[in-house]
Amino acid sequence: MSDTALATAATAAELEPVGEDSPHGAAVLRELLRKPRFVLSALAILVITLMAAFPRLFTATDPTVCDLKLSKGAPSAAHWFGYDIQGCDYYANVIYGARPSVLVSVSVCVVGFAVACVLGMLAGYFPGFVDSLVSRTADVLFALPGLVAMIVILQAFSSRSVWTIAFVIVLLGWPAGMRLMRSTVLSVRTREYVLASRALGAGAPHILRVHILPNSVAPLLALTTLTVGAAVGTEAALTFLGIGLQPPTISWGLQIAIAASYRDDVHLFLFPALLLTITVMAFMITGDTVRDALDPKLKR
Repeated sequence: MSDTALATAATAAELEPVGEDSPHGAAVLRELLRKPRFVLSALAILVITLMAAFPRLFTATDPTVCDLKLSKGAPSAAHWFGYDIQGCDYYANVIYGARPSVLVSVSVCVVGFAVACVLGMLAGYFPGFVDSLVSRTADVLFALPGLVAMIVILQAFSSRSVWTIAFVIVLLGWPAGMRLMRSTVLSVRTREYVLASRALGAGAPHILRVHILPNSVAPLLALTTLTVGAAVGTEAALTFLGIGLQPPTISWGLQIAIAASYRDDVHLFLFPALLLTITVMAFMITGDTVRDALDPKLKR
C-alpha cells in the first residue's frame, strides 16, 4: 500500500467515532438500571412475556373447559376473575389472552425495525432514484388514515390471524421509522470517517455495514421500543372492532369486545382491560426510558 493510502487509512482510523453517536451497550444498561421506572416496567414486561410463553406457570386450568351453569359467575376466592359468558374460568382465559398481544408486538417490533432500517439506509445513502422511490412510497402510505386503511386491508382476508394483523401493522407503520433512519443516515454519510473509507475504495455494502449502520441505528431503536406498546393497543382495537382476531382465538381484545354487550357484569371488562393497560404502559415507559438513554441529545 502506498504512503498516501497508509496516511489516509490512519486518518480514517483517527476519525472513526469512539461511541459518541452510538452509546456502548454496557453504559446504556447501567444507566437504565439506575432508573426505577425502567426496572418496574421491565419486570412487568418480563411477567407478561412469561405469561404469554408459559401460561401454565400461572394457571393449571384449561381455558376451554366450560360449564354454562356458571356463566358470568362473579369473582370468588376459588376463581379470582370469575367466569365468562360460556362458564369458562376467566382468570385462565385472561392469562392465555396475553399470547396474541405479545406475538403481535414482537413481530411488529422485529420486522418493522428491519424494514425501516434497510429502506432508511438505502434512501439516505443513495440519493436520486432509490431515495425518491422509497420516500414517495412512504409519502403515499403516510397519506392514508392508519386505522381506516388497516380495516380496509384486513377485510380482504377471509381469516385473520396474529401474523395477518402484524403484517398489516408493519405494512402501514414502517414509513415513520424509515424517515428517521434516512435523516440520520443523511447526516452520517458526510462524516469524515465515511468519506475517508470511500476514498480508500471501500464499497457501499462495506460502508453501510461498518460505518453507517452502527452510527445511525440508535434513534430508530429508540423509536421502535416506543412503538411496541402502540402495536399491542392497535391489535386490541382492531379485534374490538371485529376486524382483528376471531374466535376461537383467546385475546384481550375479543374479551373486551364481548364484555361490551354485558355491561352489568363489570368483571368481564375489568380484568382484560387492566392487563392490556398495564402491558401498553409498561412498553411505553420502557421505550421512553430507552430513548432517553440512547439519544445523546437528550443528555445535554
